[in-house]
Amino acid sequence: MKQTINFILNGEPVSVEVEPHLTLLQVLRDKLELTGTKEGCGMGECGACTVLLNGKTVNSCIFPALEADGKSVMTIEGLTDGQGHLHPIQKAFIEYGAIQCGFCTPGMVLSAKALLDENTKPTEEEIRHGIAGNLCRCTGYLQIIEAIKAVSGQ
Repeated sequence: MKQTINFILNGEPVSVEVEPHLTLLQVLRDKLELTGTKEGCGMGECGACTVLLNGKTVNSCIFPALEADGKSVMTIEGLTDGQGHLHPIQKAFIEYGAIQCGFCTPGMVLSAKALLDENTKPTEEEIRHGIAGNLCRCTGYLQIIEAIKAVSGQ
């Protein structure tokens, strides 16, 4: 039986009918057509599906869509401003070569945002811990860490 959920998506209220078994990832991609959030492993292990729920990272591939009711969700599409300008974290990822194939990038950027929202001057160890739930097979993480350091002014 479908249920209607209401939540704030990238700053805008949305209402969507969902089946109880759907994940937040399925709703975002299939029902709301926001394809920036990726499915990697489908088991909450790789971080490609990371979104922010009330400012905290969640693996949307295992997060029940019904649990988003009444909450605020931010996807990678929500990081740009109204004119389409990139967020400083996105700019730094480009500048520091932290994007290779790009598959992990949306989740990695959102994890970096959550970290920097909580701690504006993280140490390298704190950065590594902050992105530990996101796997990248291309960059070796050095460029990603350097990009996050740059945004934090280090």
